[in-house]
Amino acid sequence: MQGLPLWDRWRQNFSIGFEADSVRIRRKNFAFFGAKASLQTKSHHPNQIDQMSDKWNVLVLCTGNSARSIMAEAILRHHGRDRFNAFSAGSKPTGIANPLSLELLRKLDYDTDNLRSNSWDEFAGEDAPEIHFVITVCDSAAGETCPVWPGKPITAHWGIDDPAAKDGSISVRMQAFQEAFAQLYRRIELFLNLPIDSLEKLVLQKKLDEIGESS
Repeated sequence: MQGLPLWDRWRQNFSIGFEADSVRIRRKNFAFFGAKASLQTKSHHPNQIDQMSDKWNVLVLCTGNSARSIMAEAILRHHGRDRFNAFSAGSKPTGIANPLSLELLRKLDYDTDNLRSNSWDEFAGEDAPEIHFVITVCDSAAGETCPVWPGKPITAHWGIDDPAAKDGSISVRMQAFQEAFAQLYRRIELFLNLPIDSLEKLVLQKKLDEIGESS
């Protein structure tokens, strides 16, 4: 177990089974990253992104902000809480988080408090937090014209199939949410492993694009 990659350990530490249109997920001995990474406010090279606080602000965008972006916010908020502030929003928010996304997150012991469907307009005003990274997770959000974000963030597209569009029984639909969660988890894992404070903007942009192309 010690020598296995993090993703393989994650897969071994979860048991997923279906029972009568419901899903049961059992969590065992989950470990993400060991040592805490500390980011302190400091001067940056002109080609590096500016950080005015001790945490990076990440905004995950989708059209409805009800499933994929909600799960991404919860994953990043939990595993990256020492280094990142995670937010999510939508260009046309549904106004409510998808119940299956919340159910899956709760079964995996993620905090779902304060998760809600937001408009991206909330993050484009003068009083909005400075956003360092904007990540789109669905094609429609990536193709739309985004507001001018404070701080001129690095943007990347990590397209994920929409689990909310899956038809079928509860168990079939939940499986789609599990698959979307797994892909988001893997990409966020790669993102959290980046030495963000030491990479130049162009290099960091390339790394985020490569993450979006990963499975």
